[in-house]
Amino acid sequence: MRVANPVRRAARSLRRAAPWLFAAFMAPWTLLVVASAFVSVPEELRAPPPGLAEAPGPRRTSVRVTDRNGGVLADLRDESGEDARWVRLEDAKTVAAAMVAAEDRRFFWHRGIDPLRVTRATADSVLAGRVVSGASTISQQLARLSTGAPRSAAGKVRVMALAVRLELSLSKEVILEQYLNRAPFGARVRGVEAASRRFFDKPASELSLAEAATLAALPQSPARLDPRREAGRARLLKRRDEILGRMDGAEAEAIARARAEPLVLAPRFEGVSAPHFVRAAKEGRVNPCEREDDLRARDGVVAIETTLDPVLQEAAVEAARRVVSGIEDRHVTSAAAVVLDNATGDVLAWVGSPGQDDTPGGHNDGVLARRQPGSTLKPFVYGLAVERLGFSPATLLPDVELSFPARQGEYRPRNYDGTFHGPVLLREALGNSYNIPAVWTLQRLGAPALVRRLRELGFCSVERGAEHYGLALALGDAEVTLVELAAAYATLARGGERVRPRGVRRVLTWEGRAVEPPPVDARRVLRADAAYQVLDVLADAGARVDSFGERNVLDLPFPFAAKTGTSKGFRDNLAVGATPELTVAVWVGNMDGSPMRDVSGVTGAGPLLREIALAAVAARAPAGEPTTFAAPPGLVETAEVCAGSGRPAGPHCVHTRQELRTSSAPREGACDVHVEIAVDAAGALARRECPGVQLRVVERWPASFEAWASSAGRPVPPTTFSSTCPPAEGSLERRLAEATSAPFVTFPSDGDRFHLDPGAAAPSAIEIVVRGRGAVATVDGEPLPTRGGRARWSLVRGRHLIGARDDRGHTSPPVAVDVE
Repeated sequence: MRVANPVRRAARSLRRAAPWLFAAFMAPWTLLVVASAFVSVPEELRAPPPGLAEAPGPRRTSVRVTDRNGGVLADLRDESGEDARWVRLEDAKTVAAAMVAAEDRRFFWHRGIDPLRVTRATADSVLAGRVVSGASTISQQLARLSTGAPRSAAGKVRVMALAVRLELSLSKEVILEQYLNRAPFGARVRGVEAASRRFFDKPASELSLAEAATLAALPQSPARLDPRREAGRARLLKRRDEILGRMDGAEAEAIARARAEPLVLAPRFEGVSAPHFVRAAKEGRVNPCEREDDLRARDGVVAIETTLDPVLQEAAVEAARRVVSGIEDRHVTSAAAVVLDNATGDVLAWVGSPGQDDTPGGHNDGVLARRQPGSTLKPFVYGLAVERLGFSPATLLPDVELSFPARQGEYRPRNYDGTFHGPVLLREALGNSYNIPAVWTLQRLGAPALVRRLRELGFCSVERGAEHYGLALALGDAEVTLVELAAAYATLARGGERVRPRGVRRVLTWEGRAVEPPPVDARRVLRADAAYQVLDVLADAGARVDSFGERNVLDLPFPFAAKTGTSKGFRDNLAVGATPELTVAVWVGNMDGSPMRDVSGVTGAGPLLREIALAAVAARAPAGEPTTFAAPPGLVETAEVCAGSGRPAGPHCVHTRQELRTSSAPREGACDVHVEIAVDAAGALARRECPGVQLRVVERWPASFEAWASSAGRPVPPTTFSSTCPPAEGSLERRLAEATSAPFVTFPSDGDRFHLDPGAAAPSAIEIVVRGRGAVATVDGEPLPTRGGRARWSLVRGRHLIGARDDRGHTSPPVAVDVE
């Protein structure tokens, strides 16, 4: 019996076993294909790229925020906390080729699983007794990145099945683009575009061959190959050179140059510049009254170009630090500032605090914090009075002791210096920031009118009704933000046209499309003549000299309309100023609201305003002579007025000056405060024709100022007649004496309006002040208990006639008031 050839027997056995071996080899692949039918492609891989989806879902896209010159202010991470930027495959061809060479050289040949790579990796691991290398394809890595599947056996099977499904559902180009944008590069950086900008400060489209290979090496082990560590840098360069050698289609000369190219990394970007502004711009809060959507959440946005001027921003931050450091011994720990371009509303500087991390409460944004603005609201009181009451800078206002109804029953405003200044012109009242004239003016206007005007100006923080604020609103008894205040003063500087503040010039999408905000929309809020007259007062250094002194911090070498304000309890100190081109608003104080010690506008906010204004004009104003506020043509005129009364100058006015007025306003009669009278040797009123009579100029003030005039030693008319030569009936001298002794209502004034407060603890009341021998006050003909010329009257809704009656039965002209 012949023994079969062993080779033939082995061949026959192999032929018999071949189908079974083939089946065994194909079984797992077949199972993967079958399993792939039961998995679905993740929604985020099937959706169009950011910016192209009709109904986009969450996007893994971070945003770069720059100043107006392109300088980086911040890199905002995406919603997952990673730096991730989308790039199209066609814009990243070099790094895509390097990534294929590094991760999956047969990417364009297999269908999700590379059998040769699996076989080789398995054999190497068996021979070495440990895992030597992985066998994952780019499709498998994308499957793992999109699902977060664990590295367990079940997780790997799921990843392999999904990789097959991706190959059956998506093109190779789509798979590669998705992987390029999701690959991890360490330090919470995801995607080649973000990595390119992080490590080389350039887009992926501009990477050199060596840089592309360097990035392609990182996903294998970002921590081990960290280029910013010496050991990682050496390993990374070795891995880069290996990848360069595996790149198909690259010329040998190009590879040699790439291997010789040194690894030069971009400087590490530390922190955020202008952090409070970046947050406000990103969240759409630059204009608190018209909040926009969070720009970072917009689909496809990769960059926000802001309006910030980097030079001015740095100058403002440094100024805030210097000023706070100089007065920190007065318990001042923080400051804030904002600078606006008047023409566009652009934010040029935004300092939320001198330092986010090294200032108490530094993470709070002082520009958006609501605080009482103090006297900085007074210009809008007087601007409204110019419109509604026919006021001008020459209008005579009372700065005497007055009482107004309030929630507590009575409101007696006091000036900052604690004194009364008697009759003052509006120019001095506003320039020196006297409180009583402002409250008296608002009482004539009515608090509801000012609330409406403030809201028209953009003070959306003034949310409550007029009955809540009352007349104290004239002194800033409301809470507003610094950016609202700056925008309102910019409206004054624009001649009464309001432009909303804006912090974003344009946004850029990942595909390179620029989206710009709509054009500036100006809306008239103030009459141009009223705005100009208020600006002229605020820019008048002489108008504020009594309170601020000569050559004070608000006097700048160019036209500058400025105002300071201090809140109750010295908790906040503010200053605002404008040129025709720029507006600056600043605040100093403490973020926790604790009061400062001995800090005023001259020592607190004023110096900060001055420093930033000087820097702003130097950085932004046109070259040449400083521009001035232009008077609106045909709406404003100047006239010679009496410096004491504000009326057109009369023949006996000693001091006169040129003053502004609205051209269409009714003409006033000549000054009747300064009059010439005849007196005898004893100083008594006499007939002019008598021998030895002297002519003397005296001041005949309205009844409301008589007490002040006497106490201030003003040259008031005598009240006695000459015993030898009394004045004739009907003469000026006799009329003066009769007017002085006649009953008269000193307060209120004709046309005043009062407002009932339904929430007041006690009935609203005012104190009527009358003059005359034994005079009593009357309301609608009914006498009131009067002591020392003062009577308390509880307000009743409607129109009422207030009068005075003396003990001889003489009555005063009626004063009509309205109670609403």
